[in-house]
Amino acid sequence: MWPLKALGTMSFMVLFFWAYFAVLHNPLTPPFVMPVTWLDTWIGFSPSAFPAYVSLWVYVSLAPALIGSLRALLLFGLWIAWMCLFCLAIFWLFPTSTPPFSLDWNAYPGFALIKGMDAAGNAFPSLHVASAVFSALWLGRVFTKLDAPKALQWLSALQCSVIIWSTIATRQHVVLDAIGGVVVGVVFAVLSFRQTRGTY
Repeated sequence: MWPLKALGTMSFMVLFFWAYFAVLHNPLTPPFVMPVTWLDTWIGFSPSAFPAYVSLWVYVSLAPALIGSLRALLLFGLWIAWMCLFCLAIFWLFPTSTPPFSLDWNAYPGFALIKGMDAAGNAFPSLHVASAVFSALWLGRVFTKLDAPKALQWLSALQCSVIIWSTIATRQHVVLDAIGGVVVGVVFAVLSFRQTRGTY
């Protein structure tokens, strides 16, 4: 099913970004600025987090690439689409933004590109984190079905954790956004598993 998977993944991402930026630039009300906690200060800003942050777009493609059942593949796409629509509805109805951190983004060209495209809005819950968690749980399920080495499970969990850290360390999100994203990702993954039991 490689042609279907390649075309489906690419089409999904194009449609998602179109909807994401439409909501980002047209919030229903002025965004609420998310508060900074002591954990945000403790984690701090890290330029090295940039590769981990952008690695999400490869990571979220792994689960559908490994799914062997057409039914499971379609249900995976349906449930991650529902999750994205759920978060986009929150972003539009209850817009939030990250605080204006006192950093010179021009000193970090990669970050300047992200900041130029992805403004400080659409903060809570972090859809970046939700997508990583949803994908990690699905990858874990697929690896179990395939009787893959446990090391792959641990590597996937580590990559998911690094992506979550990167959303805070790049100052794209604050800790509360990340926590919200974890909850959303877990809830939608669990709901999707109920419908796809026995398939992968």
